[in-house]
Amino acid sequence: MVARAAATLAAMTPRGRVFFLVTLAAVLGSGLVVAGVLATRNHVAAAPKPRSGRPPITLDLGVRTDREAQDLNRAQQLYADKRYGEARRIFDRYRSLEAQVGSALASWPDHSLEDLQALASDHPRSSLLALHLGLAYYWDRREQQALSSWQAAQALQPDTSYAIRADDFLHPRFAPGLPGFVPSFQAPLRIRVLEPARRLTALRQQAEGGGPDAKLLYGAALQQLGHPRSAEKQFAAAARLDPNGPDARVAAAVGLFDKADPSRAFGRLGPLVRVFPHAQTVRFHLGLLLLWSAQVAPARTQLTQARKEDPGSLLGREASRYLAALRGVGTR
Repeated sequence: MVARAAATLAAMTPRGRVFFLVTLAAVLGSGLVVAGVLATRNHVAAAPKPRSGRPPITLDLGVRTDREAQDLNRAQQLYADKRYGEARRIFDRYRSLEAQVGSALASWPDHSLEDLQALASDHPRSSLLALHLGLAYYWDRREQQALSSWQAAQALQPDTSYAIRADDFLHPRFAPGLPGFVPSFQAPLRIRVLEPARRLTALRQQAEGGGPDAKLLYGAALQQLGHPRSAEKQFAAAARLDPNGPDARVAAAVGLFDKADPSRAFGRLGPLVRVFPHAQTVRFHLGLLLLWSAQVAPARTQLTQARKEDPGSLLGREASRYLAALRGVGTR
């Protein structure tokens, strides 16, 4: 992985390196793989010849661990490894929308676009299909149709990871994904040791009727699973319960981050620097929002200040990881 990362960085522009390093830091900090399509960001050409390679597949199986979910995740990996025939044989075993999308793209370019168009027609409210139809259009150099499909994916089911991925294409100057709220405290050990599905259930149960900290933990988990709207509701509820708490107010601000209008989040978060001048969470998350907006120099300043407040804390260590990933990255 390190060798591939170095090779990728060497081929990138300074801004591309920022996007890559933000993603890498998120992986290091949360243990989650941030699905991205960085390789396509700066290659929108007008030539009629279809693009080389194949559109990426990004299927979100959430916390599922059933046999189909395991098989589809395996097929995704095979596809990413260019073992298309093996991937298709697995996709073809199932009839879920995720499997049908996989089958269509694993057959690329033979009838793939037509198959996705038919699926999208049958399921006009599916962001999964709109996202991947957009990718197919993009690979076929139909840029306007791709943009329309990604706009539909973003609007149809905004509380899904598919909407988030589509939004990456619609706002390519931002880093991929969304900046996530990082609580300054951990969930109880009895919850942390659970497997993902049971952990999510425990966090939800704890948040129902619970205090602001419980809602912040559940909201952060929802964000990590690609449910930004649901997370925003949890953060807003926490802020209502604890209007003077820096964690709750910061989370409510971060939950408002929208690439189409980032001023809403910055407008809520920026003033908290004066309200809570020594609250590590304010500086840390202001740094994240700036970093996601490709404002590297001010982001580095805020993250450095966050680390200084308490280098050994959870947020201090996270700030250090981001700063390490950004070391040597320019601001152009």
